[in-house]
Amino acid sequence: MKRKGAKIIPFSRDLRKPRKFDMGLPPKRQGRRTLLDPRIYLKGVMVAGFLGLLVVPVGADTTLALTKTVQMEDRRCRIVRVVDGDTVSLLCGLSLQRARLTGFDTPELFSPRCSAEGFAAWQAKLALRVAFFEASYIKFIGEGQDRYNRLLARVLVDGQPLAGKMVENGYARPYAGGQRTGWCA
Repeated sequence: MKRKGAKIIPFSRDLRKPRKFDMGLPPKRQGRRTLLDPRIYLKGVMVAGFLGLLVVPVGADTTLALTKTVQMEDRRCRIVRVVDGDTVSLLCGLSLQRARLTGFDTPELFSPRCSAEGFAAWQAKLALRVAFFEASYIKFIGEGQDRYNRLLARVLVDGQPLAGKMVENGYARPYAGGQRTGWCA
């Protein structure tokens, strides 16, 4: 080694020439990414999926809660959330309660037995949300409570029973209690 002032200058053949077969990480690319880079499109798909699965349903339920009031016997409530095709969450005053809509049965969203039932459950939930959005007057008629402490309610949308509309459009089956049949073929 050669000493030059206070600095030590290393001398070795390995330091002067690059290694031929370095199996480490590839060198980082300098500059901006081009439109041909698939990572840009992957990020776009991930953002669109996030918006579609989380932001849009929450925004739809918030809009529904702000724009529509529900008449229940002697008080006014708001539909805070459409849980699935036959269950909603209501805000009456300061109390939040779930209501099971009677007269029809829809596929299970949270415990589907097959993929067809899960897909039909999402369609039923969307159909219920659309029915509430299109309605100018919504009335809930209480019929007691079920074993899960949900309010049982018959729903009238613009004076017509909601159960008939859901069954007629193929999103639900008539149901008056008792044993339910499966949705998988």
